[in-house]
Amino acid sequence: QVQLVESGGGLVQAGGSLRLSCATSGRTFGSYAMGWFRQAPGRERECVAAISWSGHRTYSADSVKGRFTISRDNANTVYLQMNSLKPEDTAVYSCAARRSGTYYYTTANEYDYWGQGTQVTVSS
Repeated sequence: QVQLVESGGGLVQAGGSLRLSCATSGRTFGSYAMGWFRQAPGRERECVAAISWSGHRTYSADSVKGRFTISRDNANTVYLQMNSLKPEDTAVYSCAARRSGTYYYTTANEYDYWGQGTQVTVSS
Protein backbone atom coordinates (compact mmCIF):
# COMPACT_ATOMS: atom_id res chain seq x y z
CA GLN A 1 0.00 0.00 0.00
CA VAL A 2 1.33 3.40 -0.95
CA GLN A 3 1.12 6.18 1.60
CA LEU A 4 1.39 9.87 0.82
CA VAL A 5 2.21 12.39 3.54
CA GLU A 6 2.01 16.12 2.89
CA SER A 7 3.83 18.78 4.87
CA GLY A 8 4.64 22.46 4.61
CA GLY A 9 1.23 24.05 4.89
CA GLY A 10 0.47 26.93 7.23
CA LEU A 11 -0.54 30.55 7.54
CA VAL A 12 1.16 33.13 5.35
CA GLN A 13 0.49 36.72 4.38
CA ALA A 14 -0.53 37.63 0.86
CA GLY A 15 2.53 37.87 -1.35
CA GLY A 16 4.41 35.30 0.67
CA SER A 17 5.66 31.84 -0.24
CA LEU A 18 5.29 28.28 0.96
CA ARG A 19 6.73 25.00 -0.23
CA LEU A 20 4.61 21.90 0.14
CA SER A 21 6.19 18.45 0.20
CA CYS A 22 4.60 15.08 -0.40
CA ALA A 23 6.58 12.05 0.66
CA THR A 24 5.59 8.64 -0.65
CA SER A 25 6.27 5.26 0.89
CA GLY A 26 6.21 3.11 -2.21
CA ARG A 27 9.33 1.61 -3.78
CA THR A 28 8.13 2.48 -7.24
CA PHE A 29 7.72 6.23 -6.72
CA GLY A 30 9.80 6.81 -9.82
CA SER A 31 7.04 5.30 -11.97
CA TYR A 32 4.18 7.37 -10.49
CA ALA A 33 2.63 10.40 -12.07
CA MET A 34 1.90 12.92 -9.32
CA GLY A 35 -0.50 15.77 -8.82
CA TRP A 36 -1.40 18.51 -6.38
CA PHE A 37 -5.06 19.31 -5.83
CA ARG A 38 -6.77 21.87 -3.64
CA GLN A 39 -10.25 22.30 -2.27
CA ALA A 40 -11.65 25.36 -0.56
CA PRO A 41 -14.94 25.35 1.39
CA GLY A 42 -17.88 25.42 -0.97
CA ARG A 43 -15.73 24.92 -4.04
CA GLU A 44 -14.91 21.95 -6.23
CA ARG A 45 -11.57 20.20 -5.97
CA GLU A 46 -9.12 21.65 -8.45
CA CYS A 47 -5.88 20.29 -9.88
CA VAL A 48 -3.34 23.06 -9.49
CA ALA A 49 -0.27 21.20 -10.78
CA ALA A 50 0.75 17.80 -12.09
CA ILE A 51 3.94 16.09 -13.21
CA SER A 52 4.72 12.99 -15.24
CA TRP A 53 6.70 10.08 -13.79
CA SER A 54 9.82 11.27 -15.61
CA GLY A 55 9.43 14.87 -14.50
CA HIS A 56 9.72 16.01 -18.10
CA ARG A 57 6.08 17.01 -18.44
CA THR A 58 4.36 19.38 -16.08
CA TYR A 59 1.02 21.13 -15.87
CA SER A 60 -0.07 24.24 -13.99
CA ALA A 61 -3.61 25.52 -13.77
CA ASP A 62 -4.23 28.96 -15.23
CA SER A 63 -5.10 30.23 -11.77
CA VAL A 64 -1.57 29.51 -10.50
CA LYS A 65 0.55 29.70 -13.65
CA GLY A 66 3.70 31.69 -13.09
CA ARG A 67 3.30 31.45 -9.30
CA PHE A 68 3.29 27.71 -8.47
CA THR A 69 5.89 25.16 -9.60
CA ILE A 70 5.72 21.40 -9.23
CA SER A 71 8.88 19.31 -9.09
CA ARG A 72 10.04 15.91 -7.92
CA ASP A 73 13.28 14.44 -6.70
CA ASN A 74 14.83 11.07 -7.49
CA ALA A 75 13.93 9.65 -4.12
CA ASN A 76 10.33 9.74 -3.03
CA THR A 77 9.13 13.34 -2.77
CA VAL A 78 7.16 15.74 -4.91
CA TYR A 79 7.11 19.46 -4.17
CA LEU A 80 4.83 22.41 -4.81
CA GLN A 81 6.59 25.75 -4.60
CA MET A 82 3.99 28.46 -4.12
CA ASN A 83 5.01 32.08 -4.58
CA SER A 84 3.06 35.35 -4.64
CA LEU A 85 0.29 33.73 -2.64
CA LYS A 86 -3.17 35.26 -2.70
CA PRO A 87 -6.08 34.96 -0.26
CA GLU A 88 -7.94 32.96 -2.92
CA ASP A 89 -5.22 30.30 -2.71
CA THR A 90 -6.54 29.39 0.74
CA ALA A 91 -7.55 25.71 0.66
CA VAL A 92 -6.66 22.22 1.76
CA TYR A 93 -3.92 20.97 -0.55
CA SER A 94 -3.58 17.25 -1.25
CA CYS A 95 -1.13 15.26 -3.28
CA ALA A 96 -2.09 12.27 -5.38
CA ALA A 97 -0.24 9.44 -7.14
CA ARG A 98 -1.08 7.43 -10.24
CA ARG A 99 0.53 4.03 -10.78
CA SER A 100 0.81 4.11 -14.55
CA GLY A 101 0.93 6.35 -17.58
CA THR A 102 3.56 8.46 -19.27
CA TYR A 103 1.92 11.85 -19.13
CA TYR A 104 0.52 14.11 -16.40
CA TYR A 105 -3.08 13.84 -15.25
CA THR A 106 -5.42 16.58 -14.10
CA THR A 107 -8.63 14.95 -12.92
CA ALA A 108 -9.06 13.36 -9.51
CA ASN A 109 -10.46 10.06 -10.75
CA GLU A 110 -7.26 9.39 -12.70
CA TYR A 111 -5.30 8.96 -9.46
CA ASP A 112 -4.93 5.85 -7.32
CA TYR A 113 -3.58 7.16 -4.00
CA TRP A 114 -4.18 10.30 -1.96
CA GLY A 115 -2.63 12.03 0.99
CA GLN A 116 -4.58 13.44 3.94
CA GLY A 117 -4.07 17.05 2.91
CA THR A 118 -2.46 20.10 4.45
CA GLN A 119 -4.12 23.44 5.14
CA VAL A 120 -2.82 26.56 3.43
CA THR A 121 -4.24 29.86 4.66
CA VAL A 122 -3.32 33.15 3.03
CA SER A 123 -4.25 36.29 4.94
CA SER A 124 -4.86 39.62 3.25
